[in-house]
Amino acid sequence: MTEAAATIAHRICPLCEACCGLELTVSAGRVTSIRGHEDDVFSHGYICPKAVALKDLHDDPDRLRAPLVKRDGKFVEVSWEEAFAEVERRLVPIQQQHGRDAVAAMFGNPSVHKAGLILYVPRLARALGTRNLYSASTIDQMPKQLSSGLMFGEWLSIPVPDIERADLLVILGANPVVSNGSLWTVPDFRGKAKALRARGGRIVVIDPRRNETADIADEFHFIRPGADAFLLAGLVATLFEENLVLLGRLAEHVNGLEALAPAFKQFAPERIAARCGIDAAVIRDLARALARTERAALYGRLGTCTQEFGTLTSWLVDLINALTRHLDEPGGAMFPRAAAFAKNTLGAPGKGRGIGTGRHKSRVSGAPEVFGELPLTCLAEEIETPGAGQVRALITLAGNPVLSAPNGARLGAALEKLDFMVSVDLYLNETTRFADVILPGCSPLEDLHYDVAFPQFAYRNTVRVSPAVLPRRAGQMVEWEILLRLAAIASGRGADVDVAQLDDELTGADVQRVAGEHSAAVMQALSGRRGPERLVDLALRAGPFGDRFGLQPDGLNLQKVLAAPGGIDLGALAPRVPEVLRTPSGRIELAPAPLLAELSRAAGRLDEPAPDLVVVGRRQVRSNNSWMHNLPTLAKGRNRCTLLVHPTDAKRFGLIDGGRARVAGKANSAQAILAQVELSDTMMPGVISLPHGWGHDAPGARLGVAAVQPGANLNAVLDETARDPLSGNAVLSGVAVSISAA
Repeated sequence: MTEAAATIAHRICPLCEACCGLELTVSAGRVTSIRGHEDDVFSHGYICPKAVALKDLHDDPDRLRAPLVKRDGKFVEVSWEEAFAEVERRLVPIQQQHGRDAVAAMFGNPSVHKAGLILYVPRLARALGTRNLYSASTIDQMPKQLSSGLMFGEWLSIPVPDIERADLLVILGANPVVSNGSLWTVPDFRGKAKALRARGGRIVVIDPRRNETADIADEFHFIRPGADAFLLAGLVATLFEENLVLLGRLAEHVNGLEALAPAFKQFAPERIAARCGIDAAVIRDLARALARTERAALYGRLGTCTQEFGTLTSWLVDLINALTRHLDEPGGAMFPRAAAFAKNTLGAPGKGRGIGTGRHKSRVSGAPEVFGELPLTCLAEEIETPGAGQVRALITLAGNPVLSAPNGARLGAALEKLDFMVSVDLYLNETTRFADVILPGCSPLEDLHYDVAFPQFAYRNTVRVSPAVLPRRAGQMVEWEILLRLAAIASGRGADVDVAQLDDELTGADVQRVAGEHSAAVMQALSGRRGPERLVDLALRAGPFGDRFGLQPDGLNLQKVLAAPGGIDLGALAPRVPEVLRTPSGRIELAPAPLLAELSRAAGRLDEPAPDLVVVGRRQVRSNNSWMHNLPTLAKGRNRCTLLVHPTDAKRFGLIDGGRARVAGKANSAQAILAQVELSDTMMPGVISLPHGWGHDAPGARLGVAAVQPGANLNAVLDETARDPLSGNAVLSGVAVSISAA
């Protein structure tokens, strides 16, 4: 093949939250190389190893390319017609006999990385009409969504650090050098951190592990896992005690300030220092630095969410930014302005209905609904427990909760008891092996890509769209078509529904709600497009930078964005209060009642002794939860699923470097795991660390590369009943364990 036959295509990487722009060389229908796109307005040529592995994902022989149906206990390939007929034959009678709530749906992390999934999941959920909806959000991020909703009136109004103008960045329970942001989309964090320090700025990292971000920081402090809320409360107490509270221009846009000072009096640094493992003087100095630095931001992420006080901690991060005049200010924590799909850019600005929770509760544990979902850790008991409303059928979308949720062994045993299960997934993995039908979507390279969620958390306002790089194989369905077919079955329209007609109907209803009497003209303007492509065009044109269907001729539409392979820069983050707010009061709620009550509960736990030994997870640049371990580019090399242990802990428990350790949870001691020990003084004594998402040794899974180095599943020893009571988020961090030499 000659060099002249090769073509260049551009693509947004769909494999993590950084959303880097890629340049792909395509020859004879195959991707031959992947590198960073230098002219991408957002990532400017930066990529991580995951992007290069996108070729592995497309070519993976284990990736499913035809539907599977389980017959006599074994999966066999069938046609799409046979697969959907099987779904209709078995799902509909369950709905008819046991009611809508007898069918549950679970949506996994990759759902948010594909427009055809994230935009069509609501259509499937409405068609199912069930209260039993679950997602990966209650594994790692619901506390931040809930606290943001309570403060600002919208679930995804999450302030992010304006790193390009900050002079002080304090990072708690996060590792953006590895993640390039989480609920903060910031590709090449390392480069931006270097620039911050070069202009005289400072970075402070606080974590139970001296992680990769700490290696490039100016200051690092260990903290006892689970003590983040106490540290942050100590910072707030210092701000009030030392008269350092300064709201700046937000003073006229807040409610609840007067309730805060008395609520935090009992959290003086001298009282909480031992619980945090941080000297009181350090806590006070940190509070002073945040208050006295003109441009500063506090950022907390995964470690702050995956704990018992996750929602409380998430609230305190934003509260401190507000009390130090760093909320909604350049160089502080700011609200991005996404070009499409952001609810905080729609409707009347500055005021709204706010959020609500607890519209219903889980049947067994009574856990409240949050953001339309129940905690994923409730799913097993909802399947196991007989009675009205028992879950008897399950639909999973791009999820692997048997690995990613606590006590996956219990969930796996529950899945075996289902009357019926269908999975929309690219792989036969540890969860989908329990399905009766597996419906595979297309490769990411065969589909249009638009990041629906992540521009709402981006360090800069931009807009980018990627067309498909490679053609789909004949007969291959895309995810949005699969979801519409399932929705048709669930709503009684049958497996043979005309998908194009159903898509027109549902999109027409969306347009009617937005455009009213102009809906026919809007639909005409969108003609020629369907599926997520049409929804993206609609959202762009109706969004804050849109062409308003001709009313703003210079505005955005899909055609204009597609014509810019590197994207369109929409400018640096800008102050948005009060316009961004959607609270009923039209103000920032500094002291929501549920969070003040949770603060009081935390105060009652302040004097409890810290456990002798706890475990935390960790993020790795070559991994993203459980779904990248079958890609050769990422899997090669040494075993990365190692148990980090401080040398002093290794000595007291009789462990050796390279040896194996037996780890058992105090609440789930029967589910012990074996892991390879790696001695490391990066760990805080009394804390061990194992990465999340491993354990690929389940019988029946078809993951040939991952099975070579399966790793140990941290979640197997965690307690599925331990949750943040406000958000229902699983407790994955700071869990007490026992350890011994294996």
